[in-house]
Amino acid sequence: MAEAIGATSGIKDLAVAPGKRRVLLELAIPYGLILLVIWTPRPWQKLLWWVAAAAIVAIFWISFDRMMALGLRTAGLFRSLWVAVAALLGAAAAILVAYQLHTLHLPVGGPMAFIQNYWAYALWACVQQLLLQGFFLPRCLGIARGQVSAALLAGVLFSLAHLPNPILTPITLIWGFAACLLFLRYRNLYPLAMAHAILGIAIAIAIPGPVDHNMRVGLGYLTYHRHARLPAPSAQPSSAQP
Repeated sequence: MAEAIGATSGIKDLAVAPGKRRVLLELAIPYGLILLVIWTPRPWQKLLWWVAAAAIVAIFWISFDRMMALGLRTAGLFRSLWVAVAALLGAAAAILVAYQLHTLHLPVGGPMAFIQNYWAYALWACVQQLLLQGFFLPRCLGIARGQVSAALLAGVLFSLAHLPNPILTPITLIWGFAACLLFLRYRNLYPLAMAHAILGIAIAIAIPGPVDHNMRVGLGYLTYHRHARLPAPSAQPSSAQP
């Protein structure tokens, strides 16, 4: 009973806005910087990445309430673990289909190679989920009329950041919307972060790189090209570039 009351009060705390103008600024400025990072070529992209990260951290610091508001807690964890289990089942189904279609591509080298290839992505998936539920969703709640509308708005923003990738854009729209609704119900981030990592890795190994451009978004998606395999060194002319 106490847990339910705590979860309800946490949701109400999320919906309290310090003023729609401030909320809009806190929403628009970091999101605009994120889009600039996605659509800016190097080397300026790296500089803008740090600017966007600094802006988000600064707003987090100014408006931070408590860790529980971010869903970093044990309450609701076991009740929501089914989300991660469902993601595992969905990933297994996707991998089975990819195996049948001969599109499955696993890292060569066994489990250690798998960890080396995807640990950084798993960490990035957790960061994305923290940003979606801990940063953007509370501000969407501050300007939307209800929780469903706020979850949909956050899902749309999450999806638009994955344009123009034709595979990731619709997937992230569905996942972003569903994840926000699940977060508002259980108020726990951990299963959502695990599910995000599981599903993302499943997409990475089930869909060929030339199809989803190695899961790139923005300018990276447009500039992706499949490198032709070079001939053996003995067959290369002396002027060939590495």
